[in-house]
Amino acid sequence: MLQTLGGLKSSRNILVDKQVAMFLHIISHHLKNRVIKHHFNSSRETVSRSFHNVLNVVIRLQDVLFKKAKTIIANSLNPSWKWFKEGSVADEQVLRDAISRRHALKVPQELEEGLPSNLIDNNEPNIVKIHPSDAWVAWRMKLANQMFNEWQASRN
Repeated sequence: MLQTLGGLKSSRNILVDKQVAMFLHIISHHLKNRVIKHHFNSSRETVSRSFHNVLNVVIRLQDVLFKKAKTIIANSLNPSWKWFKEGSVADEQVLRDAISRRHALKVPQELEEGLPSNLIDNNEPNIVKIHPSDAWVAWRMKLANQMFNEWQASRN
């Protein structure tokens, strides 16, 4: 398929099979080109060129190779999606970064009353919704901005 539909070709130095094997080895084991060059007895330039050739073909064939995601409607009846209705990826990333810091996450005293409160339905064994207070949202945004500013300063 990579040859017929994607146009991947053997070069003077390396066959298609070897290019695909290098590509799969790199992405499956997260290896560097210098490691792969020893495994396949090729130069780093050959490994790099082969990897990019196969990657370009995979990108070109993404409509054939990858399954398209189905849109999940907001009022989906599938019970496995109810956990994603609240919160966001950004919230999770901010929280994960804050927890992993050397001094960890510390909630200021003035927010103790403003911590998120859980609305628990007696008929539901799991927590269904979390409603954050305005104080919590303001503190979270301030923390996110502070973290972004620190990150931006570290890149300059």
